[in-house]
Amino acid sequence: MKECGKNSSSPCAACKLLRRRCGHDCVFAPYFPADEPHKFANVHKVFGASNVSKMLRELPGHKRGDAVSSMVYEANARVRDPVYGCVGAISSLQQQIDMLRTQLAMAQAEVVQLRLRQSTGITNSPTNSGSPIMGSQPKGYFHMDLDVDQSNGFNEPMWPY
Repeated sequence: MKECGKNSSSPCAACKLLRRRCGHDCVFAPYFPADEPHKFANVHKVFGASNVSKMLRELPGHKRGDAVSSMVYEANARVRDPVYGCVGAISSLQQQIDMLRTQLAMAQAEVVQLRLRQSTGITNSPTNSGSPIMGSQPKGYFHMDLDVDQSNGFNEPMWPY
C-alpha cells in the first residue's frame, strides 16, 4: 500500500471509511488521521466526501485546517441536532447570556439598594419592615422593579454599569 499523507503507513480515516487507496497526495490525510475515524465519519455523513474534497482543494493550504475544524464542529452539531446544528447551540448560549445579564442587573440593583440603605442608616428591623425606597410593602431579598429596554433583544438594563 502506498504511503498515506506524510508519515503514516495506514490509510487516513477518510480513505479507510471510503474503502479506497490513500495516496501521498490525499487531500484528507493531513486532517483526518487514521486514529480519529469518528472525525471524518460525521463530516462525511453531513457534507459528503466529494463536497469536502472540493472545498479543501479550492482553499489555500493555510486555510484548510480551520475549514476542517469548522466542518467537524458543524457536522458534530448536526448529528446532535439535525434541524438547527450550530445555530441551536448558539441560540441556547445567547439565551443563557440574556438570562445571566438580567440576573446581574438585578444583583447590581440590589447592591445599590443595600448601599443606599446602609448610607442612610435605614435597617429592616421588625418595627421598620417596609423600605422607604421600595414603598411600604416588604420585598424579598432579590426583589426589585426593573425597567428593561428590550428593543435590541439583549435585555440590557437602562443604566450604565
